[in-house]
Amino acid sequence: MAGTNAVFQITLYRFLYLIKELNMNKKLLCVALLSGLGVAQVAFAQDAAPAQDPMATPAPQETAPPAPDTMAAPAQDTAPAPQDTMAAPAPEMTSADFDDRWYVTGDIGYNYQDSSRDTENAMFATFGMGKFISRNWSLDGQLNWQNPKQNDNEDLNWSQYGVSLDLRRHFIAEGRNWNPYLLMGLGYQWNEEEYDAFPNPDSPGQRDDGSVAAKVGLGLQGNLGRVGLRTELAVRFDMDGNAVDARGADLGESNFDDVLASVGVVIPLGPEPMAPVAPAPVAPSCADMDDDGDGVNNCNDKCPGSQAGQTIGPDGCPVPVSIDLKGVNFDFDKATLRPDAVSILNEAIEILKRYPDLKVEVAGHTDSIGSDAYNQKLSERRAKTVYDYLTSNGVDAARLVGPTGYGESRPIAPNTNPDGSDNPEGRAQNRRTELNVQNQ
Repeated sequence: MAGTNAVFQITLYRFLYLIKELNMNKKLLCVALLSGLGVAQVAFAQDAAPAQDPMATPAPQETAPPAPDTMAAPAQDTAPAPQDTMAAPAPEMTSADFDDRWYVTGDIGYNYQDSSRDTENAMFATFGMGKFISRNWSLDGQLNWQNPKQNDNEDLNWSQYGVSLDLRRHFIAEGRNWNPYLLMGLGYQWNEEEYDAFPNPDSPGQRDDGSVAAKVGLGLQGNLGRVGLRTELAVRFDMDGNAVDARGADLGESNFDDVLASVGVVIPLGPEPMAPVAPAPVAPSCADMDDDGDGVNNCNDKCPGSQAGQTIGPDGCPVPVSIDLKGVNFDFDKATLRPDAVSILNEAIEILKRYPDLKVEVAGHTDSIGSDAYNQKLSERRAKTVYDYLTSNGVDAARLVGPTGYGESRPIAPNTNPDGSDNPEGRAQNRRTELNVQNQ
């Protein structure tokens, strides 16, 4: 706030010095400047109490102690009063948001002509269109017109038309209705200037000529509700090196410094931007909930009490699981591992390492050749062979149940064909060892 005030005052002092040097109509200009200063002081005084340095730590606010219920809804800020956002982006907008609607402008003012022109001061009018291109910068295209009179002959017509592109840097503070700005512009001025060419019968003569013009200034911008209000003081540097006096003589000047004091309106086009409305919270659905964490939503979960480590089916219930050791078969009447079974067992070890909560039973089986008692012992030896291999390769024995032998009681393929003949392929499948998951 202090920095903005200082920049504003320093710029005003420079304009006052320039105006003194130009020896212009001091009475009217002083009235305009004093009025502008009065509005500025009111605006700054109005904002002094609530305005804060945006980098400062906010003062602590006295609030009621929070309720101990941690599920209570968080306190909501009171909604700010609605404001027109054209004069300055609305306070509720964040630094990334601003009112980017197009707007039209209209200004009237007084043109204090450079004394070197030897012309009278004149009223001027402008019309333009622009928009904010960021939170603090606006860009306007503007047309201007004025019709000053020659001091030596007021009957001579002199029309000035111009177009300019004006960039304004707004010093916007949250919660402040009036905000100062600095102006810089570049444009082109066209002159249709009559002069006394007597005794030429074509008198008066006319000079039609154009020149580049630059503009710098400052102002205040606020709002009146639907429209914005802008007061401005600027100097236009007109590079008109061909200017003539009332008799058509070259003035011998390369540029002129005209002071422009104006007041105008800013009318935004289209509806005011509305803050996005947050969608109403959606009541939780059973399709989005999984209370037991088994990967099946509550709508489809028929066994809502599943335990960690269990293998769960699509209905949410545990399913029996065996680690497939297909290929870990044994030669007839043997309990030693064949070379082709070792790679299969290594894959089973990797599965057990990947799922450290799995607990498995090591079960051995035989075909139907031989007595029940003999096959029982043979199946136990086969289970023990696999059990020893697993524990010797890093599987904790606490995760293994057994080794258990089931003899020939649990075949997975027929040992004989339907006609009663021997089925060697089926018997080979039955000479196996399985890992059956227990924590289901």
